[in-house]
Amino acid sequence: METKEQIERLRSELHRHNYNYYVLNAPEISDMEFDRMMRDLQELENAHPEWDDPDSPTKRVGSDLNNEFVQVSHRYPMLSLSNTYNKQEVADFYERVQSGLEGEPFEICCEMKYDGLSISLTYEHGRLVRAVTRGDGTQGDDVTENVKTIRCIPLRLHGTGYPEEFEIRGEILMPWTSFEALNQAREEREEPLFANPRNAASGTLKSKNSSVVAQRRLDAYLYSLLGEQISADGHFENLEQARTWGFKISDGMKKVSTLQGIYDFIDYWDVERRNLPVATDGVVLKVNSQRQQRALGYTAKSPRWAIAYKFQAERARTRLNTVTFQVGRTGAVTPVANMDPVQLAGTVVRRATLHNADVMKQLDLHIGDMVYVEKGGEIIPKIVGVDTDARGKETGEKAEFIVHCPECGAELVRYEGEAAWYCPNDTACPPQIKGRIEHFISRKAMNIDSLGPETVDEYYRRGLIRDVADLYDIQVEQINGEDGTREKSARKIVRSIADSVKVPFERVVFALGIRFVGEIAAKTLARHFRTMEALASASLDELLQINGIGTVIAESVIRYFADEKNRDLVHRLQEKGVSMKLSEEELRAQSDKLAGRSIVVSGVFSHHSRDEYKTMIEQHGGKNVGSISAKTSFVLAGTNMGPAKLEKAGKLGIPILSEDEFLKMIE
Repeated sequence: METKEQIERLRSELHRHNYNYYVLNAPEISDMEFDRMMRDLQELENAHPEWDDPDSPTKRVGSDLNNEFVQVSHRYPMLSLSNTYNKQEVADFYERVQSGLEGEPFEICCEMKYDGLSISLTYEHGRLVRAVTRGDGTQGDDVTENVKTIRCIPLRLHGTGYPEEFEIRGEILMPWTSFEALNQAREEREEPLFANPRNAASGTLKSKNSSVVAQRRLDAYLYSLLGEQISADGHFENLEQARTWGFKISDGMKKVSTLQGIYDFIDYWDVERRNLPVATDGVVLKVNSQRQQRALGYTAKSPRWAIAYKFQAERARTRLNTVTFQVGRTGAVTPVANMDPVQLAGTVVRRATLHNADVMKQLDLHIGDMVYVEKGGEIIPKIVGVDTDARGKETGEKAEFIVHCPECGAELVRYEGEAAWYCPNDTACPPQIKGRIEHFISRKAMNIDSLGPETVDEYYRRGLIRDVADLYDIQVEQINGEDGTREKSARKIVRSIADSVKVPFERVVFALGIRFVGEIAAKTLARHFRTMEALASASLDELLQINGIGTVIAESVIRYFADEKNRDLVHRLQEKGVSMKLSEEELRAQSDKLAGRSIVVSGVFSHHSRDEYKTMIEQHGGKNVGSISAKTSFVLAGTNMGPAKLEKAGKLGIPILSEDEFLKMIE
């Protein structure tokens, strides 16, 4: 057999086996045989790069190159659905449909509401060409390379009869098994846990490293077919047709023609959903006929022909064994309830957050209590009550909040207006030190993307780093492995650390990790004081005069720079070349032309990105706000401005400026 034919045969076979395994759940060969075929294909492709194919099954493993996502406008807006939590509102929806269709018979397609990340997939000539997240409904992130690693999503379609171009939408999900394994690994590394599979799926899909996406084994269910060449009128029928093209369509989809049929579907899945391999939080009800959908139309935010029914939060009863305490990056101490394992929403739960001392006090917890645990969309659940009637002789002492840090022994403090207690020993408490280093290297701070929490922990244990300034002293020879096998990654890390000195001053202020100084406050402080020296010597009165800086932030800044260790740290960072003042370019870009104005940015822009416009607004003294109100000064609008915002701006008489008008305003 010719080599090219062999490559094509292997690709075709592996595509088929992927479909059998991940979509049909009916594998025909063993994992070992599949892996052998994959290795054979990889070897042939490596030997013949001239026959490269971006849709090859070997691309499913992803790349370790960074992907910076670009914004893509949706051809059809991705609207949200109206939610309901009771059957009476379902009946009201049914009656509205009847009234809107003036008595014409209709069918409702009942589907599972999967709890994941919405995705839009575009296919041309049977090949996946683009995958875009929901974003704001008008535009989203292009995550095509990451989506290609999800094995149940076909890169090439099966069969025949599909349109030359169409869009199919659905949910990207993380199965319970993958979620539990991921959180277990993060817990062992003392990393923050993902709250639920939805957050984990979203965080994974937005990873800059597609090989990470591949490793986490995401899943996907598709539920909506769009395009000018879609011939069938029935939504249900279209999805059944899409199933034959290789798409994973839910088996829990059913057409009904009565309100009782809807109730029966809801009641069945309210129980059976606990046996599903992925998270669900309700059912979606859609008028099946697309002709009737068009007749019913849309409100400003959602279609009139569909509604989501949300299940009630699940609750379980179990025994409280101990209360332990965790110290976060900022020094905040969080109490955690450790319980007898209990099944809750598809996963085994052993721990629940108690949030803070006030919550503990309100619950009046005793060791040995039988407690009620609830999961309302979060898989790190919360204790919502205590079965006091079950208390007996075996019930232990009252669970009290600690007064000293469990890590370093420092006496805890509570700041005015804060619910949490804090360890004030931010320069010597190990979790805080490591947390501050992790914050320093994060994307929105110094963006040292070659490092991660595991590496930080390793360097800390080895004594290579005790604060963020130590990062700049790391040498390749110290981190390339005992036998030198990690030299390539070591050089990448050292280069990435060196490159971080180019980060703008406002992000350096954020990177310092001053307690209560978030990204927005850091920008405000940097642009007001312009240099680190001026910020460090600012008085409390000077800080309080800045719009957006309150007492808590101001006092925290004063405390930070009053500590000699912190001043020394800043001095060492300056010696390493880290930016300690606004650049000349940033200074030239500043003005007060928009001072006192609150501005909403909406739509898709051609001259600059949305984030760039928001930065310009802040540089010229304006304030970015997310929603339109009577206090809004004007709306900076691009194309495809949200219809709800457009309508509200019109009602309130808020001016709408185009890109060109805005740029002329700030010159």
